[in-house]
Amino acid sequence: MSVTGMAGAGVPFSTLADTVLERLTATYAAADPERAGPMRAYMKDVAPFLGLASPVRRALSRTVLAGLPRPAESDCTAIALRCWRLPEREYHYFAVDYLRRHARVCSSGFLPVARHLVTTVSWWDTVDALAAHVVGTLVAADPALTAQMDAWIADEDLWVVRTALLHQLRYKERTDSARLFAYCLRQSGHPDFFVRKAIGWSLREYARTDPEAVRAFLARERGRFSPLSVREALKNTGA
Repeated sequence: MSVTGMAGAGVPFSTLADTVLERLTATYAAADPERAGPMRAYMKDVAPFLGLASPVRRALSRTVLAGLPRPAESDCTAIALRCWRLPEREYHYFAVDYLRRHARVCSSGFLPVARHLVTTVSWWDTVDALAAHVVGTLVAADPALTAQMDAWIADEDLWVVRTALLHQLRYKERTDSARLFAYCLRQSGHPDFFVRKAIGWSLREYARTDPEAVRAFLARERGRFSPLSVREALKNTGA
């Protein structure tokens, strides 16, 4: 069956997705197999690659999207899920970039789709952008979703936890610092590198807005965090 014929359970019908996927798979055929192996190795074999360097891929993506209309939420869902079903990582990158661009057309009902993307073929290269630019945008638009983030921070999946930690990354002065600090404390003893790193990164980014608050928080709680988390957190505090 062709790419455009793969509707599948859970993927809404979308003529825009039909057009995008048809163009995308044809355009991304301009791959570089010699680059594909090293790219896959760099990403720890999380997925195969076509071998498209980021500048080339983005230029090709602009060609794919030229002249197409603004999507509805159902189009975003269909494009993202159908890209995620393709094995090569560049298709996942396309979906992430597309969602970053159009996240504001999505309602709170898109959060389960975002979670599916976070927890499927998971690695930092897609999860971090989804956290900061998609999940973060959804929560900012509908504060009721903070209850979902409160659940995500306690999740067994480390990538869901990382997403909860990073979803406020771009909030600056709108950051709910009490929630951020509580999330960091909730996972301060997590054994995984990617969670410990995310704790430090989230604090470091908030320190660009309120370094005093981050310094005071770490002065009280430093002993609960790994050296990695503390080192990352203090980079923007002058400490």
